[in-house]
Amino acid sequence: MHVRRWDYLRSMNQWKTVGIVGAGTMGSGMAQIAAEAGCEVVLVDAHHKALERSKDQLARVMDRLVEKGRRTAQEAAATQGRIRRTTDLVDVKGCDLVIEAIVEQLQAKSELFMALEAILSKEAVLATNTSSLSVTALAQACDHPNRVLGLHFFNPAPLMALVEVIPALQTNPDLVEHAVANMRTWGKAPAVAKDTPGFIVNRVARPFYSEALRIHEEGLASVADIDASMRKIGFRMGPFELMDLIGHDVNHAVTSTVHEAFYGDPRYRPSHVQRQLVAAGWLGQKTGRGFYAYDGRKKLGAEGQPKQGVADRILAMLMNEAVDAVFWQVASAHDVDLAMQKGVNYPKGLLAWAEERGLQQVAAHMDELRGRYGEERYRCSPLLRDMAQSGKSFFQ
Repeated sequence: MHVRRWDYLRSMNQWKTVGIVGAGTMGSGMAQIAAEAGCEVVLVDAHHKALERSKDQLARVMDRLVEKGRRTAQEAAATQGRIRRTTDLVDVKGCDLVIEAIVEQLQAKSELFMALEAILSKEAVLATNTSSLSVTALAQACDHPNRVLGLHFFNPAPLMALVEVIPALQTNPDLVEHAVANMRTWGKAPAVAKDTPGFIVNRVARPFYSEALRIHEEGLASVADIDASMRKIGFRMGPFELMDLIGHDVNHAVTSTVHEAFYGDPRYRPSHVQRQLVAAGWLGQKTGRGFYAYDGRKKLGAEGQPKQGVADRILAMLMNEAVDAVFWQVASAHDVDLAMQKGVNYPKGLLAWAEERGLQQVAAHMDELRGRYGEERYRCSPLLRDMAQSGKSFFQ
């Protein structure tokens, strides 16, 4: 089938006018990024209070940046002046790009895209910031699905470098190239991901949480000891600390969504222990109790001690997952490692780290776990086994 090339995209150096729908934390963060990149931004929300909160928050952020010498007063004022806030969706008319950052529900996002199509020109780009929904399913709701793609920013958006660029099945390939180029002009590190459950980060990172939970459930190590084990090898936070920070309602929901989307693959099975925390309302820092107790943001209780074998087991599962993402062509090896470093601050790219440790050693560790438990959860990626046997490298 002939695909019309978007020649006008090639003539554009940058998206000049950007609409963002949803003035929550993520939408406001994206508005700041686009405005600092020189774009004129239209920030839309149905609620005046959300827009006022967004305006006040940006003013505080800009004031802090000026105080620290990271922005001049003129730059801060210019950034704030480029953002127009409105409750009327029609005001995005004329935008080159519109990004939705509304509730994570397929129907709501699809209805918004249909409304936007009635307002925007045929050449305008529609992007979703979804972290878990199918971009292809969202594009299907549009009359012009070839101009739809995912631009998944990470929270807090102004600080986290990664943007996952996710083409739908229908997306014009030229648009992907153009989106990558634009994200670079916005100061971001784009990684192209296939439209599969979890994309790169939320797929590859699952063992960081799930295997830690499994080790805890087996009684092999305490929560604090598991966290200490992962911090010792370079992670800024242990898995239980991070789950408490994210919120167990959010983390458990993402795991459940990925598990369901993969037709119940045991590698992504949610944890009963975490489900019980959600049922109890112990959601982490925001409720004052999760795996740890908190006084405000201060974690209470003694620090753990690294325990032998814990970090190696979790790391082997992470590395195997990263290799499998390349095997299933979710993303290139380069983009997988980029995503895990820039999106969740891993100390090293998992694939480069696996090669440093030895692919044969990682494969042997997976086989050991599979032999002990006899579960599909611990199956070694075919690509990991092939590369371990052949001595090939992902990067050389």
